[in-house]
Amino acid sequence: MEHSNPESWRALPAAQQPDWPDPAALRSTVSALSAAPPLVFARECDTLLDRLGEVARGKAFLLQGGDCAETLDSVSAESVRNKLEVLLQMAAVLTYAAAVPVVKVGRLAGQYAKPRSQPTETRDGVTLPSYRGDAVNGLDFSTRSRTPDPARLQRIYHASAATLNLLRALTAGGHADLDHVHEWNRDFVALSPAGRRYERLADEIDAALGFIRACGMNTSTLRTAEVFASHEALLLDYESALVRTDPDTGRRYALSGHMLWIGERTRQLDGAHVAFASEVSNPIGVKLGPDAAPDDVRALIDLLDPHRTPGRLTFISRMGRGRVRDRLHSLVEAVRGSGADVVWACDPMHGNTFTAASGHKTRRFDDILDEITGFFEVHRALGTHPGGVHVELTGEDVTECVGGGSEVRTDHLHLRYETACDPRLNRGQSMDLAFRVAEWYSAEKRRLTPPRPERDARHPEAVPTHADYVPSLA
Repeated sequence: MEHSNPESWRALPAAQQPDWPDPAALRSTVSALSAAPPLVFARECDTLLDRLGEVARGKAFLLQGGDCAETLDSVSAESVRNKLEVLLQMAAVLTYAAAVPVVKVGRLAGQYAKPRSQPTETRDGVTLPSYRGDAVNGLDFSTRSRTPDPARLQRIYHASAATLNLLRALTAGGHADLDHVHEWNRDFVALSPAGRRYERLADEIDAALGFIRACGMNTSTLRTAEVFASHEALLLDYESALVRTDPDTGRRYALSGHMLWIGERTRQLDGAHVAFASEVSNPIGVKLGPDAAPDDVRALIDLLDPHRTPGRLTFISRMGRGRVRDRLHSLVEAVRGSGADVVWACDPMHGNTFTAASGHKTRRFDDILDEITGFFEVHRALGTHPGGVHVELTGEDVTECVGGGSEVRTDHLHLRYETACDPRLNRGQSMDLAFRVAEWYSAEKRRLTPPRPERDARHPEAVPTHADYVPSLA
């Protein structure tokens, strides 16, 4: 994308930025990051744009998931491997059920900053800055920990580089082998209480893999996978320091990640975040809450996708289970009328958060399923493509969200509540979600399959259709 003044965003108001106490230290950090190698490459961003273009055309599905907020202490081979494995497992199930490629995008290698509803937090009469993610300050409630420190920006750069190196090694080194991934899914079906209900679907995937082998194709050759990195482009000092101009095309890219998104709290049409995103060529996402209006999405399209490039823009709805069916319909209609080929994804997490009696923020698994069902219902009614899901998850057996086949109860939350910010689905709940979405797709296929005529001439009536059947994840 070409712009006469690619730095024009600096003159606009920027929401949710830290109050850095040492401007000179910030300038020094930004200067060092500006001279550092990029974390990803422009060609990789273009590849993701192509993949998301297929999603926008209804020929692929987007699975975007990972931590609510990454922490510097959690960067390890085991942590990255566990997150990758659950994404690969979910993608394998969804690929079979939806019968389209699944574009895998992690919330990782950069998801170190979080917007907050209040700039400060008060405990026992002491008021300190709110925790804004490890990119800004620490979780411990002390003056030293909560003071924003620009040196953290360099630490998250190196942590993101380490995460990406691990991710590339794992995806290229056979860890994504389809046979291995399906064996992990088989273990889930056999060993978890939730998994047993999905035995039939797992058997069907077994049969499909057997058919591939019978045709002379060795599934072990399917050893690599494309997994892209994404995060919220919140800290503009960090993001702008990693913008580079591609020497071959002359286009500018924010090379802190393949895909960046703008949050619900920072999507002001006259704000710096939207202006910054308009000046880079990455695929861009925008979160849309229940207060988003049709005029908002039309204006965002004009600002962020003026050339109507398929896949350039992903709208991520986060309405809440009680409002998605009422609020999403008009937004999808407005986008359809604009002529833009956007990706529609459902974030069923952020609109369904509540505080348990224990004081833990949590989410009900059934509420998450209901919002995804409502998202699918709206697109089904309009004849548009429900392009994907965007979820906060981990590969660990945490107890942060209640319900699901793992049967986490509110009195279990304290057992392994490890998130630095918002509650995530654990590995079992994530797989449960993938199989539920797969069941929805299977039901939709049955609904849309034309009836077969009876072979027996004595019974000429057709097999009954299921036009009135409305599948549900719940």
